[in-house]
Amino acid sequence: MSQTPPKPPGGKGTPRDRTRERDALQGRFDRDKPKPAPEPVPDPQTEDGAEPIPEPEGPTEIIETDYTIGQDNIEGRAPFAFDVHNPVFGISAAAVVLFTVVTMLFPAQLQPVFEGLRDGMTANLDWFFMMAGNIFVLLCLALIVLPLGSVRLGGPDATPDFSLTGWFAMLFAAGMGIGLMFYGVSEPLGHFQAALGGVTMEDGIRTDWAPLGGAVDDPEAARRLGMAATIFHWGLHPWAIYAVVALALGLFAYNKGLPLTLRSVFYPIFGERIWGWPGHVVDITAVLATIFGLATSLGLGAEQATAGLNYLFGMSDGNTTKIVLIVLITMVAGASVVLGVEKGVKRLSELNMILAIVLLLFIIVVGPTVAILTGFFSNLGAYAQELIPLSNPFGRTDDNFRHGWTAFYWAWWISWSPFVGMFIARVSRGRTVRQFLIAVLIVPSVISILWMTALGGTAIDETLGGFMGITDAALELKLFEMLGQLPLSAITSFVGIVLVIVFFVTSSDSGSLVIDTIAAGGKVNAPVPQRIFWVSIEGLVAIALMLGGGLAAAQAMAVSTGFPFTMVLLGACYALVKGLQAEKRELK
Repeated sequence: MSQTPPKPPGGKGTPRDRTRERDALQGRFDRDKPKPAPEPVPDPQTEDGAEPIPEPEGPTEIIETDYTIGQDNIEGRAPFAFDVHNPVFGISAAAVVLFTVVTMLFPAQLQPVFEGLRDGMTANLDWFFMMAGNIFVLLCLALIVLPLGSVRLGGPDATPDFSLTGWFAMLFAAGMGIGLMFYGVSEPLGHFQAALGGVTMEDGIRTDWAPLGGAVDDPEAARRLGMAATIFHWGLHPWAIYAVVALALGLFAYNKGLPLTLRSVFYPIFGERIWGWPGHVVDITAVLATIFGLATSLGLGAEQATAGLNYLFGMSDGNTTKIVLIVLITMVAGASVVLGVEKGVKRLSELNMILAIVLLLFIIVVGPTVAILTGFFSNLGAYAQELIPLSNPFGRTDDNFRHGWTAFYWAWWISWSPFVGMFIARVSRGRTVRQFLIAVLIVPSVISILWMTALGGTAIDETLGGFMGITDAALELKLFEMLGQLPLSAITSFVGIVLVIVFFVTSSDSGSLVIDTIAAGGKVNAPVPQRIFWVSIEGLVAIALMLGGGLAAAQAMAVSTGFPFTMVLLGACYALVKGLQAEKRELK
């Protein structure tokens, strides 16, 4: 199973045909044609503008399989070009379209169903989501310090495809951009106020939303606990979920020569059966989880963008405005998808990173500067102190906090993980496992802490100073109310709206690229119309969920698809370790 040294001739040990393998990895190999004569390696940019998967560089453990990328695909040219995996594309697309139609036809009847589904799953499965999140964090931290961390994605001779700046920008923009804008003010302030109010009981049942035991009538303790709870939801745990998926995908695609799709990760478990129904189920689950995880974020983005436009310009914030906004942003995302990762997603991500840094620095400079800078280290310490109690799913009484916040977040991150994980894998070739995990796990967590400290800490200071506008505002308006108490509020609020919209676009276009790769059987150079199809589907699902129950409906579907995919990820942890052990042996 080794790329080098070459195997002796005869039978299974016949020397590898590198041209055949290269073409298979790039999705251009036709198993019905005779093997082509060796030819020069083509330009890495394919004719339709999408990048192929490069072959491993240096000694890696390429997995021998008779499967070639795209062999189960259905191709056509009329009325538009398509190249889709059978049956992953058909089942996934049919399920999503059927769901969208039914939700749009019966919105009133489905709203209580969605709310009940969300509340029931987060209440009964909170322990499962939380234990799984802990496993992902421990695995990532272990791989950073173990010798397995020296394995390089793409082979020992591979070099990174993107600069550190471009890489970090894409990691952060794809990971949780809209969520940070939506919850950056509301969550820290909400946890602070709940903690300050302390524990309340009715008929022997705890009814407050304070994390852990709260901090009644102690503003400083409530601030520390509120910020620790917020960072807990945006720190190591979500990024560990993303890292596990991304690392597993990168390893099995770039080092082992398998398609860049979720089923490939399970080769150590299922072997050749991953090309059959076990693999189909994994990929279909990944597509559905990604669609509904994205729909939740797109719903948040639409809510906040329309609220901001109403706040600044007096525009209507009703459903009609939200639908128009989703349609316009979907069109922009479609244009970005056509341009591809390098020209579209990367440039938008870098623009977002610049705008986010400008807004963050502005708040630090004109806001409570000293409190923000000292609060960063204080909040980091509070997070470290409360991490284990907040991670423990057993023996706690803060049911509202665990069910309504933590369990939902973990399910949401997990439903996002196929999208974010595959996107991170596509842009992380050439990094060692250790470099990858430090970047993906530690760096974004630190940035999230600074972001929440600046926005949330400023909102808490304004509230303690007597301004109650943030507390009284709707969830999607709290950011703009906070900015309204700072200089140049009209400009910063407009920048905030632009950030939400561009985060919206980057989530939609990078998500559609990932979904298309899975639904095309691992091909990364599938026809452009397919990418447009998935961008459009994402927009339609977001509209359907908004009309059929709003944010509660989106959250319900994120939790519902996150549950089965959690089991998929737990299996991926085992496969990842087995794959890294084989790579490490190969390098000895």
